[in-house]
This record gives sequence, structure tokens and C-alpha cells, in this order.
Amino acid sequence: MEKAKIPSHIGIIMDGNGRWAKLRGKERSYGHRAGTANVERITEHVFNSGVKTLSLYAFSSENWARPKAEVDELMRLLELYFKKFLKKMQREKIRITTMGDISVLSERLQKVINNSVALTRDNDRGILNIGINYGGRQEIVRAVNKLIENNQPITVENISANLYSAEFGEPDLIIRTGGEIRLSNFMLYQGAYSELYFTDVLWPDFDEKELDKAIEAYGMRHRRFGKVEES
Repeated sequence: MEKAKIPSHIGIIMDGNGRWAKLRGKERSYGHRAGTANVERITEHVFNSGVKTLSLYAFSSENWARPKAEVDELMRLLELYFKKFLKKMQREKIRITTMGDISVLSERLQKVINNSVALTRDNDRGILNIGINYGGRQEIVRAVNKLIENNQPITVENISANLYSAEFGEPDLIIRTGGEIRLSNFMLYQGAYSELYFTDVLWPDFDEKELDKAIEAYGMRHRRFGKVEES
């Protein structure tokens, strides 16, 4: 792949864990564990490909409506993920950031997340941005309220400057696995001009080759941002 064709920022909606488990006659928790393991594989390949920022949709603000046992398992996996991969992110010089309201999480999980963010703050090889209790609509409302509180005009630029992603910008490419063709409240404002890539592959099966296919598809597109393509 040509370096010029590699997106700087990729967002991924990791969908299909539950269906992947069901196809194997297993509980949904089995699929979530497989999906969490896949995050490590894909994260490593993303940054090795030259991508600078990876935003992952780990837990949406709507996911609280799922059965309590499933939510509890997802929270447990999040804690294990941060604890397990912190050393690797440190070794690889990857900075960890989050987007979403983590104040509603358990104090223990908040501490684990905040510790990971603090310890990797100075890493400069790439950014791993994880959406936890995140929703795109809620993020926009949050940004507008901050502007109102600070008596700032509500403009496109000012809203952008008050989003969780203000420091590292908008995704060039948003990938959704699992066969659904929608954004499900993921980076709605930032994704206005993102290239979208949908695949039927369920998240636990989305491997390095599948990621390469998505990046290659991105490289074949011409981003005009509303302008007329020059001849």
C-alpha cells in the first residue's frame, strides 16, 4: 500500500461479537471475549500500517439497555483490557485517550482508565482513542453547552474544538464490521466527510487481511469534501 493512501485516523465500530458466539452455540460473553482479544491484534496492525490515530467504539451510551449480566461482563473485559495492554502500549509508545462520560463507571474502572491515560500521556507514536459510554449526539450537546457556559459563539469551528477528538481530529475512514450499514451514534459530527466502509465480517473474524482490504478501498476513493473534482 502506498503511504499517501493510508488514512491518518481510522474509526472502527466493532460489531458482531454476539452473533459470532451464537453461530458457535456459545453465550454472548464468549463473543465479547473473542472480540476483546481481537482488539490487540488489530490495534497492532493499524499502527504498523502507518495510521496515527485509531478510535474504537467499545461501549456506547445506549449499551446500558442490554441485560445486566452482559453489561457487567463488558465492564469486566474493559478493566482487563486496560490492565493487560497498558504495558504494551507503553512499549509501543502509543498514547491512550478516551471519549465519553466515564464518570458513571465504577470507581475502580475509572481509576484503571485514568491511570492508563496518565501513564501514556507523553507517548508519541500514535493515539488509541477508546469510546466508553460514548454517543455522538451526546458529544455534540456537551460541546454546545460548554460554548454556552463560556459565552462563546456556536460555530462549526468552536464545536469541533470542544469535541473529545479536538486534539487529534476527524476520522478519515470509519469501518463497521458485522453487516449493519449505519453509524449507530458513532462520531457523528466528526464523520461528516469520513469515508465509510461496511463489511459483513463479524468483529472477532476481522483480521489483518480484512483491515488491509478496508485501507485499500479507502485508497481508491477520491475525497472532495463537497468540491468539484479537478481534472
